[in-house]
Amino acid sequence: MRPDLVAEISADTAVDRGGIYRHPVRFKRLRLDVTIEDVPQFAQGPGAAD
Repeated sequence: MRPDLVAEISADTAVDRGGIYRHPVRFKRLRLDVTIEDVPQFAQGPGAAD
């Protein structure tokens, strides 16, 4: 798969006692003003764990 579009989503990291995410990820909009090169890959960027 090769990504072509960037989407904005809303996500909640709340997890219940069983380890299940409490709230689903929701699609907000396509970001036609952002290219895939502008988005850091997983495990990179400011929110990455060290």
